[in-house]
Amino acid sequence: TMDYHRGGGVEVRIARIFNTYGPRMCLDDGRVVSNFVAQALRRQPMTVYGDGKQTRSFQYVSDLVAGLMALMEGDHIGPFNLGNPGEFTMLELAQVVKETIDPMATIEFKPNTADDPHMRKPDITKAKHLLRWEPKVSLREGLPLMVKDFRQRILDE
Repeated sequence: TMDYHRGGGVEVRIARIFNTYGPRMCLDDGRVVSNFVAQALRRQPMTVYGDGKQTRSFQYVSDLVAGLMALMEGDHIGPFNLGNPGEFTMLELAQVVKETIDPMATIEFKPNTADDPHMRKPDITKAKHLLRWEPKVSLREGLPLMVKDFRQRILDE
């Protein structure tokens, strides 16, 4: 991208997008939030790989859109990390999904893959400073909005 910018004089912006969730996601796209929500709504065990202590951060889709808009309307090329720096273990995420959907939902543990990183968390310092952007929607606020959409679509299956 930067070569294209330098060589062709084309205005570009670079965003590094971290885990995003929200309504209208593909029900079975393989990402952990959509997997857990779809599994819990279908009354299937939520699949946790490894011991569930690996961490991820999750941003609601409206926060990502706001970050992309700030990037596109700003004067800085980037790259900018766009994500929510709040971390959850996979077990904590499963617990939030249980609280949101069904307290009786179960968890099934499976072996983890060797290449699964233990932590994935964005440093958004640059985006906060130069774009004046940071996420606003917490997982506990955004997840029910996603669940409402998923519940309707799963009932229609």
